[in-house]
Amino acid sequence: MALRSRAARAARRLVVTDAAGAEAPQPAIDDFVVITGFSGAGKSQAMACFEDAGYFCVDNLPPEMIASLADLFAHEGSKVEKAAVVCDVRGGTYFEGLAKVLEDMGTRGVKHRVLFLDATEQVLIDRFKETRRRHPLANGGSVAGAIAQERTALAPLRAIADVSIDTTDLSAARLRKVVADKMLPHGHVGKLAVTFMTYGFKHGAPRDADLLFDVRFLPNPHYESELRDKTGLDQPVIDYVENSDGIDEFYDRLVPLLDYLLPSYVREGKSHLTIGIGCTGGRHRSVVIAEHLAALIEERGEYLVDVVHRDVDKPPRRA
Repeated sequence: MALRSRAARAARRLVVTDAAGAEAPQPAIDDFVVITGFSGAGKSQAMACFEDAGYFCVDNLPPEMIASLADLFAHEGSKVEKAAVVCDVRGGTYFEGLAKVLEDMGTRGVKHRVLFLDATEQVLIDRFKETRRRHPLANGGSVAGAIAQERTALAPLRAIADVSIDTTDLSAARLRKVVADKMLPHGHVGKLAVTFMTYGFKHGAPRDADLLFDVRFLPNPHYESELRDKTGLDQPVIDYVENSDGIDEFYDRLVPLLDYLLPSYVREGKSHLTIGIGCTGGRHRSVVIAEHLAALIEERGEYLVDVVHRDVDKPPRRA
């Protein structure tokens, strides 16, 4: 009921008139985005990104209303130039018709884009445990079973998505940055946001990194008993890595490469770049190097710099 009322209020605001009472022509909608994907994959954060960029946003919209809303926004006289709607399995049996609705919109020439959000099953399960929220398809059953049902329902939409984002390794803030990079027109985000993400190869490489650098060629502090339980944020490990044979030559080659690449990405209109730095466990060498590079880049003041240590808190393998 609340959704219908909200849509109705929006519709009443769409038609404007000039001083003589005649309908005044206004620009038709420029961008209409449909956000869908797995429950717990971050659709609310994605919608917030569009909302911050000035989009008219509606959550949990039934598929039948999507086409009508798009048609309404496309009319001359509409004040809405950019809109984003979320449609997912909360719509129950109505959701099954979304793929057909989108197909019909394309046939009728209604311009739209589909953003699909995904994540691994274990991450989705963990997110539901952390938030203590019920999966919309669980109905008293297991979350894993509900995700399996959802995967079947979402398969046709994944196939037609314009952009798919795996949110497995993304925090809420980073998800919003990635959505902005991939979906918003260039210019909405100011400085290039550069995230250095450290990881351990034994835990898997990041799914959404733009660049990956392997630093396992450097001596491993793990094999020093007094350093094993420390991390690259501790001074003894920092000293060990920064005094390793080959580290200066590595920086001498990598820093000029970044000096070349970062301005090139800016010229291409990219708004967010994730640089993965990996070692065996993601606790020692990669952490030291990422912190070093982040401090160096941030000091120049040209970019927004962030550091994420994905695996630093995972226990070390015992010798």
